[in-house]
Amino acid sequence: MEELSQSFRNYFLNSEESAAKEYQSMVASLAKMISEQVQSQPLPYCGKSPAELSAELSTVDFFPEEGADLSLVLEKTKDILIGSNISVYHPHCVAHLHCPSLIVSLAAEMVIAAFNQSMDSWDQAPAATMIEKALCQKLCAFSGFGKEADAVFTGGGTMSNFMGLLLARDHYSQETLNWNIQKDGLPPEARNFRIICADHAHFTVMQSASILGLGQHSVVKLEDKDFEENPEVLEATILSLQSAGLHPICYVSTAGTTDYGSIGDLSALADVSHKHGLWFHVDAAFGGALLFSEKQRPRLRGIEKADSVTIDFHKLFFQPISCGAFIVKNEKSFEYLRLHADYLNPESNEFLGIPDLVYKSIQTTRRFDALKPFLAFQQVGLKKFGEMIDYTIELANHTAAMIKNDPEFELAVEPSINTVVFRYLPTTKMSPKAIDALNDSIKTELLLSGHAVIGQTRLREKAYLKFTLLNPMTQISDIAALLQMIKNTGAGLVA
Repeated sequence: MEELSQSFRNYFLNSEESAAKEYQSMVASLAKMISEQVQSQPLPYCGKSPAELSAELSTVDFFPEEGADLSLVLEKTKDILIGSNISVYHPHCVAHLHCPSLIVSLAAEMVIAAFNQSMDSWDQAPAATMIEKALCQKLCAFSGFGKEADAVFTGGGTMSNFMGLLLARDHYSQETLNWNIQKDGLPPEARNFRIICADHAHFTVMQSASILGLGQHSVVKLEDKDFEENPEVLEATILSLQSAGLHPICYVSTAGTTDYGSIGDLSALADVSHKHGLWFHVDAAFGGALLFSEKQRPRLRGIEKADSVTIDFHKLFFQPISCGAFIVKNEKSFEYLRLHADYLNPESNEFLGIPDLVYKSIQTTRRFDALKPFLAFQQVGLKKFGEMIDYTIELANHTAAMIKNDPEFELAVEPSINTVVFRYLPTTKMSPKAIDALNDSIKTELLLSGHAVIGQTRLREKAYLKFTLLNPMTQISDIAALLQMIKNTGAGLVA
């Protein structure tokens, strides 16, 4: 038995010197491999096509009977994955809310992976639990919330928005209907619950309503003129729903929409929501970073009135995916999630002052993602973070100005944060549908050729291109070159 056990030790990080040396060698080799790829990759994508990748993977034995040397495994990884990787560091990779990662946060990922701690119970992650707990308290205070607020780290906006709507549903049932969903399931009135949001709200509002048993029909979308959320329209909608015997339970405001970065008057929207007994959730997955810019922070005035808030650190905070946070104005809201498992978080732990964070998450096993922003703030500091955020917003404004001054482009709307939505207008006369098809083709042509990864969207039934400028290393000359590339590609496709 001992001899067999000893043979297993070669595969794990452990206290033996040989294991430590193997780990250090692996880290050095992989760091060299990754950095060389980033340095030598001239385009956002230099890899194989979907068909080529599929064909290559079809020859791989995914479950080999015998393993191979680690160096050979890493080489195979380089051939299959690293060489066919989108470079988020390239200035022409601008399609999504997808940021380059700070080096210090890559170090955090190494620590997280090596110690493999789970954040559900203190006895699995003692120091990590205390760091996340303290960081959450500081985040609440920094966002303007009082001492009764609390937060938890999540995998990102989808999870955080789901939690916000879950708490809104249970809060309304408990406080208005005196019905405990946790014990008794959905109340009969649930079929008449309504969640209100703007037309431009993230798709996860619909997704969450479906998963929560309320159905997509429960989501009422308000038309938004020029992407602004109107408090008067919200109030009229609430009154109309109530007069029809329906139960509006929550309003979801988006602070930084995916396509346009728009932000409503959070303070006024909160006042209307609370006046009529609605939970007020702010999806600030994108725009929450503005809190850390002195120049931009006033645009989020009123966020402290929210009952819950979504913030993503893997967007404008330059953290590796995934890393998000969910804030509640009143920590007692987490009671709707609290359950005790004797093996994990027995009630006796609370009396002993041992914090088990599982009670405020819908996940049990959860990574120590809080370490990434914790170390990032220590190295970068608030001042430099603010400068990075401000720079990317200025870059978007300069980009919009270049587009407006070029007759071959049409700007859809003035940028609010980092997204610039526009379309290419050919010099040759074409039908509206042909122009739509041309813009779609430009995006696809640039992606498949590897020259640029740009976004696309629809506005007023027209096709548009989109830049999402989250990279503070991108310069205006990079954008000028990309715009010229779009024009050249468009002209070539027309020809």
